[in-house]
Amino acid sequence: MLHVGLTGNIATGKSYASMKFAELGAHVIDADRIVHGLLARGTKTQKKVVGAFGDEILCSDGSIDRKILGKIVFCDPEKRLLLNRLTHPAVGAEILRKIFSLEKISAGGIIVVEAALMVEAGSYNNYHRLVVVSCDPALQVSRLMDRDDLAFEEAKARIESQMPMEEKLKLADYTIDTSGTLKQTNLQVESIYRDLLIQEIHIREREN
Repeated sequence: MLHVGLTGNIATGKSYASMKFAELGAHVIDADRIVHGLLARGTKTQKKVVGAFGDEILCSDGSIDRKILGKIVFCDPEKRLLLNRLTHPAVGAEILRKIFSLEKISAGGIIVVEAALMVEAGSYNNYHRLVVVSCDPALQVSRLMDRDDLAFEEAKARIESQMPMEEKLKLADYTIDTSGTLKQTNLQVESIYRDLLIQEIHIREREN
């Protein structure tokens, strides 16, 4: 199977792009969804995170309030690194488990792993190809403000806390610019997927 990493900064349209890849037939693994599961009440990872950040990040039902946790880590680089150290090993292990399960079912196909911090963590090197999603910076701020109900300065601070988009684009095998219409984004995804299908066939032929 062809392993494809899909990344991009916050509010650039990663989830929409991965959804379109799934509609075209790719097997999509969403790292953020994995994190949700790992932070569920009672898990080992959840207990580690609460131990490091305190009970103030908990909701009344004992689950982690990701908005509160987000405000803490986006304002403090050291705490952001701490959270990454506590969660990334478990996330990486679960991604590998899911890839292994998919490859047991089928020898062919395309696996797309969507993860925001793929470049920062260095895990982009684990994939055959890397797709980076980006958009106009002003649009990115607007999207983040609307999505997370943030003030302009809050949204801007969260974006600036991440690796510059230009650095990720330098590493990309493919780029998707979501600044235009949905149709324009869809056409980019479809074009990339057609090319990935060809490469997946070549990889299978070499392996056989």
